[in-house]
Amino acid sequence: MSKIIQIAVREFLATVLTKGFILGMMATPIMLGIVIVFMPMLLNKKAPKIDGEVAIMDSTGLLTADVREFLLPEAIAERRDETKKKIEEQTPEQMRALTTGSPAAQEALEAAMGEVPAIRVTELDLAADLETEKALLHEGKIDDGGRLAIVVVHDNAVQPDDDGEFGNYDLFIRQGLDDRIVDEVHGGMRDSIVSARIDAADLDKQRIEALTRVGRVRATTVTEGGESQIAPELRAMLVPMGFMILLLVSVFTGGQYLMTTTIEEKSSRVVEVLLSAVSPMQLMTGKIIGQMGVGLLIIALYSGMGISALVTFAMLGIIEIAWFFYLIVFYIIAYFVLGSFMAAIGAAVNEPREAQSFMMPIMIVMMIPWMLWMPITRDPNSVFATVASFVPPINSFVMLLRVTSTTPPPTWQVWLSMLVGAASVYAALWFAAKVFRVGLLLHGKPPNFATLIKWVRMA
Repeated sequence: MSKIIQIAVREFLATVLTKGFILGMMATPIMLGIVIVFMPMLLNKKAPKIDGEVAIMDSTGLLTADVREFLLPEAIAERRDETKKKIEEQTPEQMRALTTGSPAAQEALEAAMGEVPAIRVTELDLAADLETEKALLHEGKIDDGGRLAIVVVHDNAVQPDDDGEFGNYDLFIRQGLDDRIVDEVHGGMRDSIVSARIDAADLDKQRIEALTRVGRVRATTVTEGGESQIAPELRAMLVPMGFMILLLVSVFTGGQYLMTTTIEEKSSRVVEVLLSAVSPMQLMTGKIIGQMGVGLLIIALYSGMGISALVTFAMLGIIEIAWFFYLIVFYIIAYFVLGSFMAAIGAAVNEPREAQSFMMPIMIVMMIPWMLWMPITRDPNSVFATVASFVPPINSFVMLLRVTSTTPPPTWQVWLSMLVGAASVYAALWFAAKVFRVGLLLHGKPPNFATLIKWVRMA
C-alpha cells in the first residue's frame, strides 16, 4: 500500500508542478481578467458620428412626414433611453450593481448604442431616376451629410391591392453603413406604414396598442424554502451545465495526463525501472490515484471560482451543498472508468500518435453527455433521462445533470446509479489491469482492438 501511495504522490506532483499544468490552470482566470480589463475599452470605443440623408420615394404620399419625425435626433435619443430602462428592469436585482448600476456599464451601454445620428429625411420625386439617385450612395462619407439610404415605397404599402395583399418597401443603403442606422430606418418605415394602415382603416392606434401590449413579468420560483425571483433559465439550464462542464473537464484532464505520462514513461523505458521495484498493478493503481488527485484539484479551483462569483452576485442560494458531494462521488466513478481506459491505452501504444485510433471512441462517449444536456435538463425525469442514468459510462454525467436540475430524481435512483457506476469501475479496472500488465513492456507495432481482447484473455 505504501508503494501505491508513493507512486500516487509522485504522479500528482510530477503533473501539478509542471509549467504546462500551471499555465493551463491559470489560462481561464487570465482570459477572464483580459476580458474584464480590455472588453470595456473595446465597448467604449466610440463609433464614428453619422450625419447624412435618407431619401424616400413615397408613392403613397403618406409616410415621409412620419418617418422624418421618427428619425429626429430627439426621437432616437428618447427611444434609446426607453431601451436602457427596459434593460434595467429585466436585469436581475443581484446583477444591477455590476451592470446597469455601474458607471462603467453605463458607458459601455452608451458605446454599444452609439452616438445619436443626425439624419435628414428628404422626399424624392416619383419621376426621379432611381439609378441616378443610387449613384449618390457612393459619394462622400457617412459624416459629411451625404446620401445614406434610399427607400422606395410600394404602391400597395398602405392600401391593399385588388387581391387584398399589402406591399412593403425596398431599401438601398451605402456600403459600410452602421447596422444601427439601418435598424432605425427599418423601425421608422415599419412604424409609419402601420400607422398609415390603421388610419386608412379608420381605427384608433392608441386603442390597438393598448389591447396588444402585454408587459413581461419576472417569474417567481416557489420552493419548499420560500420564493425566489432568480431567473429560472439560470437555475434550470445553466447550473446543471456548469456542474457537468466541471465534471467533464476534471475527468478528461486527469485521464489525458494519465495516458500521456504512461506513454512517456513507456517510450523512455522509465517504466522498466519502476517495475523493478513495484508490480504492474501497484504502478497502475498509483498512477490512477495520483491523476485523480489532479482532477480533484481542478474541481476545487474552479468550484472556488464559481462560488466566489455567486457570492459576488448574491446568488449563492441557487446551489445546494449536497450537489458538491454528488459531484465528487460521480467524479470518482467517471474518472476511474475513463482513467482505466486511458491507462490501458497508454500502456498499449508507444507514442501519442498511435493512441488516436483508441481515443476516438472515448471522445465520442465523452461528447454524449454534452449533446444530451439540453433534452435532459428540460425534462430530467423523462424515460430517456431515467434510463440514461443507469447506462455506463455516461450515467455519472446524466445523473449529475438530473440531480442539479429543478426537479431532481428520487434518492433511490441516485444511489442505484452510484452502484451501477461502481460496477462499471470494477469492470473497467479489471480490463485495464490485464491490458496494462501485458502491454507495458511490449514495443513495436501498436495493437488494435482485437489484440487488446487477446491480451485480456491471456492475462
